[in-house]
Amino acid sequence: MFEQRKGSAACKRLFSYGNQNIKRLAILASSCLLLFLILRQFPLTSERASGLFASIDKCKSFPLGDLNCFSVTRNSSEAISNEKQEDVGKERKDVSVDVTKHEDVGEKRKDVSVDVAKYDSCHGKYIYMHNLPIQFNDYFIKNCKDMCCPFTFMCEYFSNLGLGSEIRNKKVLTKTGWFDTNQFALELIFHNRMKNYKCLTHNSSLASAIYVPFYAGLDIGRYLWNFNTSIRDTNTFQLIKWLRQQPEWKYMFGKDHFLVLGRISWDFVRHDDVDSAWGNKLMILPESKNMTFLSIESTAFTRNDFAIPYPTFFHPSRDKEVFDWQNRMRRLERKNLFCFAGAPRPESKDSVRGEIIEQCQASRANCKLLDCDWRPNSDCYNPAKIMKLFESSNFCLQPPGDSYTRKSTFDSIVAGCIPVFFHPGSAYIQYIWHLPKNYSKYSVYIPEYLVREKNVSIEKVLLGISEKEVSRMREEVVRLIPKVIYSNPASRLETVEDAFDKAVKGVVERVEKRRRESREGKDSSMDFPEGASWKYYLTGTTGKHEWDRFFYPAAAAETSSSMS
Repeated sequence: MFEQRKGSAACKRLFSYGNQNIKRLAILASSCLLLFLILRQFPLTSERASGLFASIDKCKSFPLGDLNCFSVTRNSSEAISNEKQEDVGKERKDVSVDVTKHEDVGEKRKDVSVDVAKYDSCHGKYIYMHNLPIQFNDYFIKNCKDMCCPFTFMCEYFSNLGLGSEIRNKKVLTKTGWFDTNQFALELIFHNRMKNYKCLTHNSSLASAIYVPFYAGLDIGRYLWNFNTSIRDTNTFQLIKWLRQQPEWKYMFGKDHFLVLGRISWDFVRHDDVDSAWGNKLMILPESKNMTFLSIESTAFTRNDFAIPYPTFFHPSRDKEVFDWQNRMRRLERKNLFCFAGAPRPESKDSVRGEIIEQCQASRANCKLLDCDWRPNSDCYNPAKIMKLFESSNFCLQPPGDSYTRKSTFDSIVAGCIPVFFHPGSAYIQYIWHLPKNYSKYSVYIPEYLVREKNVSIEKVLLGISEKEVSRMREEVVRLIPKVIYSNPASRLETVEDAFDKAVKGVVERVEKRRRESREGKDSSMDFPEGASWKYYLTGTTGKHEWDRFFYPAAAAETSSSMS
């Protein structure tokens, strides 16, 4: 019945353009009959509806006598048969005569009528996923015993589609949805989520963006220490070579492609070919400059690099699990004013962690400390212990560690604990698709230089916030929970948009803007210096900013000089 109703609707639209010419109407009737027969033989999926109704809509601009317009029937049947082909290049060439007339993929998609959205809920949301050789992803999972990163045995974290082993602790957590998830597991989790994405298409000509499931973080994680640059760059160069050979690449030369990085972006921006230099060259190659990168921490100085949340311990399978957890976090009584889970960084002269630990220890009545040393049995490796600490605290301190950002930030948000940041690079300039730009709505900001110079008491700052304001901020944090979690890849949430959904939406909007500008001969990404990327994406300008001192040494020196 669904197919017949769709066919009937198409016929009505075709007849509406007709006149009283009996011969022409007879031809139309024959076309509709043929359309009915095709629809009965081949069910009308959302992808086929997109191409079908787009072609019918184009008939509006032709006189009734121009029967070339009605080649939709032939093209639709070709598209249906092509979906069964494994060869992507052949599929793209055969799917529609109209597609091959356009050199630019943006022009190709411009013909699709707005009316298509009425019939296709995925219109403008389709993602095509490259089927990469196993050396770029599955190899790392199958050979996890041989690719152990320093300090971490990864095999246990690859179970349950990358979520890790399941956690059961009814007192601290809920019955289901909790896993011991590694901070570097995002690539595997995102890939498995994409496999279950409702708008995933095998027809790349329909795709709004193209996903490259390369586990770049797992790849480079093996070689960051004691390996030469040639080894570190091997898979990167081979991936780029493979992508350039694909038919999808030639349409926008990678501007519609995106990758997800399970490590911070600094691991992929090596500029010097000396073995002492850190990381590989993945993000600085000419082809890479066209693509979009999603990472757990952006560099803040590149145009095509956007941060998305670290994976937390919470991966719900149903909407109800999310709502129940949010309500539970609203009702909790929190006995600690603030807490800190972490270890000092004595080797870093700029780190404020030592001072933060001292202040916490001096405020025992209001601060709870979880010392994260390197002992294998440390409570910091116990998700239930970490969540218990955050759930019992009003504020969670989140100073920079080895880099600007921390997984702990998102674990604390899931626990309904208000984050306290000391550096704008820890969240404010990073997660622009997931966190509010007005950071005072959900967090407290204490500049790290004030802490380092012992010019501020963290306890006094937090005690100075009224109970009403604390309640307001906590409610905002609880509302953020769905946006910073990745649901279980084995299921699909119905109404809740999680971090994956927000990331995909951000990519699609960015690619669509680039496609539109390409048609107009524009490129707004060149409107600002790459070194000011964080500033432009945050404020839309590149002028002086109060946070310049955190990112530019010269500005920091100038500020310190003026304050002395």
